[in-house]
Amino acid sequence: MQRSSAFRRRITLALAALATIAALQGSFAVWAVGLAQHHVLRGRVAADIKQGFTALWFDKQQLRNWMAQRQFGASANDGLRDALLQRMRDTLGQLNVLAEQAALLDDGPAARQRQAQRREALAVLGGSLDQLARGLASLNQPAPGLDTSSAWRIANDLFDNADGRDLRALLSESLAREDVSLLEKRAETDETLTWLRQLWVGTTAALVLAALALAIGFAQALRTPLLALAEGAAALREGRLAHRIKLDASNEFGEVARSMNVMAEELTAHRAREAEARQALEVQVARRTAELTAALTFRKEAEARRRQLFADVSHELRTPTTAIRGEAQVALRGGEKPTEEYRQSLRRIEDATRQLGATIDDLLTMARSDIDSLSLRHKPVDLGRVLDEAFSLGTAMAQSRGVRLEAEPWPAGLSMLGDEDRLRQMLLALIDNGIRYSNPGGIVQLAARQPERQPNTVELSIRDQGIGIAPDALPDVFERGFRAPNARVHAVDGSGLGLPIALMLARGHGGDIRLSSIPGEGTVAIVTLPLASVGEAS
Repeated sequence: MQRSSAFRRRITLALAALATIAALQGSFAVWAVGLAQHHVLRGRVAADIKQGFTALWFDKQQLRNWMAQRQFGASANDGLRDALLQRMRDTLGQLNVLAEQAALLDDGPAARQRQAQRREALAVLGGSLDQLARGLASLNQPAPGLDTSSAWRIANDLFDNADGRDLRALLSESLAREDVSLLEKRAETDETLTWLRQLWVGTTAALVLAALALAIGFAQALRTPLLALAEGAAALREGRLAHRIKLDASNEFGEVARSMNVMAEELTAHRAREAEARQALEVQVARRTAELTAALTFRKEAEARRRQLFADVSHELRTPTTAIRGEAQVALRGGEKPTEEYRQSLRRIEDATRQLGATIDDLLTMARSDIDSLSLRHKPVDLGRVLDEAFSLGTAMAQSRGVRLEAEPWPAGLSMLGDEDRLRQMLLALIDNGIRYSNPGGIVQLAARQPERQPNTVELSIRDQGIGIAPDALPDVFERGFRAPNARVHAVDGSGLGLPIALMLARGHGGDIRLSSIPGEGTVAIVTLPLASVGEAS
């Protein structure tokens, strides 16, 4: 919070400085107005004093005229005399008040000297006014034959002399002094107003310059961060989330820049998460699409296999049933036959029915594999016991065809999760295939081992010394109904379903079958199956 308030503090200080300057200017204006009023008041008092002395001189001249009229027999109204005397008294009173104001307004050495002279003059004028009033009150009209010069001298003594002072010189000096005082006050007032005007212009210019300097400073201080913030906002608006605002200031702009950078990072992370989620969704959609495609392909293949199954059923059942029907027709055709001939027909019928039964079993197994390919019952199985049972049943099958089945001792403790019956069926199908395509007197070997590179698996091998499989036919031996040309010549009773069934059962247990063969020397079938761990075996 302390870092983010730096710019606010600068603005507050700047505004406080401007307010202080404005307050100082206002205070100066009040002081300047007061000073101007003081000088104006001094000039006005000086002008009023001069005007008062002028009024005294003028009224005194009017009283002199009145006295002349009285002395020379002209009509002179006593009321005019009294009015002029009263006006002079009022003027003297006003001059005394103005003199006191002048003493208060002006306290310089020269001013104090003038004020003393002014008070002395006013005192003399006040005494002369009382003397003049008494003299004029006792003045009568002159007697006939009065000397004119004597009358004029009496009038001059009454108006121009008071306590041995020449009133004319006193008034002249007072007027001259007040003229000088008035001129000085006017000059001082003009000088003060000029100085105040200059000072006012200076302070105003200083205030304007200070405001302009602050404005320029703030403009420069605001320009860089505002441009950086504007560029950052434009980058966010355009989606350029890698842009970062390079503004490491400890103020509000720096805080905003850091917040925008954090927001850009969060948006980048959100976009990355969104991209990952979209990619994961695309992968999931692709996987589901692949699964659906695989399921559709599987259904198509299953449908094709069912159609092939029906074709296989019709094909494989047609030959033995035709043979059975033919033998029966031969046996029944004509008259009585010897018993041995009937026996031979029945034996051929028995062989045909055996072949038919085996074919039906293969077809049913294939059908169940198509329908119940995922219905294996997985449980712990002792694979050694399954091998023992398969070897025992295979030995009887080998003896019926003049072939010998041999087995190598297999490792102990072979266990896995699987369907025991289906495992036995897979082994018997491979053993039967080896016996079927072996030559009389041949040997079929059954073995089991755990490879060192994959100790958790077991490899079961069925090796024969039969006719073998041609290289061009080897890739197709796991196709349903496929039989190599040499296989059809060697054994005509095959259905081509044994190896496909065995492969399907091996893969149903998580394993696989691979074949290798040399034509004329034999074939090796290797079944790879996963073994169970210790916990699974229990």
